[in-house]
Amino acid sequence: MINAIIVDDEPLAHQVLLHHIKEYSDINVVEQFTSPVNALSWLAKNKTDLIFLDINMPLLNGIDLLKVLTNRPQVVIVSAYQEYAIEGFELDVTDYLLKPTSAERLSVALDKVRQRHALQLNITSNIEARESETHDNFIVLKVNREKRKFEFDHIDYIEAYGNYVKVWDGSQMVLVNSTLKRVLAELPEALFTQVHKSYVVARSRVSAIDQEGLSLSNGIKIKIGKSFRQKALNIL
Repeated sequence: MINAIIVDDEPLAHQVLLHHIKEYSDINVVEQFTSPVNALSWLAKNKTDLIFLDINMPLLNGIDLLKVLTNRPQVVIVSAYQEYAIEGFELDVTDYLLKPTSAERLSVALDKVRQRHALQLNITSNIEARESETHDNFIVLKVNREKRKFEFDHIDYIEAYGNYVKVWDGSQMVLVNSTLKRVLAELPEALFTQVHKSYVVARSRVSAIDQEGLSLSNGIKIKIGKSFRQKALNIL
């Protein structure tokens, strides 16, 4: 899913874009702004993957808005004027559409957006993979903006939490900037086993197992997923 916002002082321009965008299930318009100042305020506190941006607007034009953004998302300029195209591309916008926007031209722009989005996801994934380091007795994972060491002996289980994971040590939990799949790939199979799409357990912490779930030595009970049952039953 690619989250987007529309910044255009003309309400009709919003309607035209929304009419075309509704045909694409992977584009999600999360906010709309007729004021570029309000849009800039929102962007200071929130993130988006894509901005559909007009140029000629009161108080702050689209080019100036782009120049003050520090973490700039992808931008598709939608303008009635051609003369800003060169400056727009110098600011690395993904595409430049002329009003009135046609469905065909928007489709081409969205293909470019998807290509850049996929490339960025791949780059981010590679960076995170390099930031996860495995050692004989511990793993190093990213927590917020710092790297932190987690000793294998202190991990009871790991729980998926969207694009994060929760690493549990008894009743203590640390939220890690990674996915369960990525962390699992860095863990030694002899010590950890995935027993559910959302859970990886430390084998040494498992005290009892039946067909439905398993119990850890600290009393925590974890459900076993059907596709992971055989692996789970082989822990003991």
